Amino acid sequence: MSSSHYVRANSLEVRMNRIVGWLARRGVSLLGTAELSVRGRKSGTMQRIPVNPFTQDGVQYLISARGHSQWVRNMRAAGGGELRLGRKVHTFTAEEIQDSEKLPVLRGYLERWGWEVDRFFQGVTAKSSDAEILAAGPDHPVFRITVMK
Repeated sequence: MSSSHYVRANSLEVRMNRIVGWLARRGVSLLGTAELSVRGRKSGTMQRIPVNPFTQDGVQYLISARGHSQWVRNMRAAGGGELRLGRKVHTFTAEEIQDSEKLPVLRGYLERWGWEVDRFFQGVTAKSSDAEILAAGPDHPVFRITVMK
């Protein structure tokens, strides 16, 4: 897997993420967003960021549109985290899926969230060919998450 692709948030995006996270902590989801908390691999403290959870065929996924971000590195180390929307906190385990498994998940994610994330996929959209989506796969980590009951 490629580990160098990452699109850093600009100052406006950082401010928007703070607002979306603040809303999620208060129970307001913007079109399905939630706040992810994952333990920092170096600090040991919980790191928070808004995410767009994606469900396909009854399985829930977290996809990093921006690439190999800090939350991705932390998730790899921690093996799970929490999704929060208001007072509802769902603890989960996470398993990163292989690039060869990503095609249907990435296509579905781009169909659902493309209006927001297409710019991070370097021209690849939900209407792109299978080969184009597969080629983009290594730049976009995908985690299958299982909520603990």
